[in-house]
Order: sequence, then C-alpha cells, then structure tokens
Amino acid sequence: MRVVIQRVSEASVTIDNQIVSSIGRGLLVLLGIGEEDTPADTTWLVGKVCRLRIFGDNEDKMNLSLAEIEGDVIVVSQFTLHALTRKGNRPSFIRSAKPEISEPLYEDFCKAMESELGKPVGRGRFGADMKVALINDGPVTLVIDSKNRE
Repeated sequence: MRVVIQRVSEASVTIDNQIVSSIGRGLLVLLGIGEEDTPADTTWLVGKVCRLRIFGDNEDKMNLSLAEIEGDVIVVSQFTLHALTRKGNRPSFIRSAKPEISEPLYEDFCKAMESELGKPVGRGRFGADMKVALINDGPVTLVIDSKNRE
C-alpha cells in the first residue's frame, strides 16, 4: 500500500457537483492499493499515519500527531499511485490491485482509521470521478509505502 499524505487546513471531495466529504485541519490521505497488499499492510500503515508527528506544537515544531491534535481525515482511493512509468509515455497500472481486492482493503483502511482515531473518517467514493480540493498546510506532503518501511 502506498499513501500520499498531505497536511491540510481544509480539504473536500466533490462528486457530481456535490460535496461528499469535507474537513478542516488534518490530513488528506490518497491511498493506492497494490496487487500484493494484505490486511497486514493496512494495520501497519494506519498506525503509521495516525502517529506521524507532523503537526506543529506550541513552538511550531513538527511534534504532534493527528490523534494528538484531534485532526480530521479524508481517505481517497488512488489506484494511480502504483503506476509504472519506466517505458514510454503511457503509465501502466498492472501493479494496482483489481477492484474486487482493493475496494474491501480501502474500506478496511477507513474503518481502521476510524477505530484508531475514535471518530468518523471522510471518504471519497471508490471508482468515482472525484474532484479533490485542498489547502496544503506548510506545505507538508509525505509518501509512505508499506512495502518499504524506512
């Protein structure tokens, strides 16, 4: 699993001209699920995202986690995070998990985030054409891959 995490002061997801999720201070999480991902990847990645110390403390040092600031989250499924771009100019998505695998893992990821944070998590709609808006705070943007646990 791969995530692109953006620290935001606000974010929203719009589908068919209707806002389906919106948050204030927190994280926008773009989640890419690969063909080899398992529930173990979900468990590790959710814990990592929730405990990352990327929010400012009283001295404006990145020292607080999402849980500590009681921040909000939107999770958006993003199969393009597993694009292969080595050959030619058209990306290949053969390493992205098929919907029958990725949709349940996406739902499990969102539920695990809700359990870890003790509150609802905003979502996009799996497979929908979404418009994602955000104000990146910092900007702070991180990429984490559960197969490369550095």
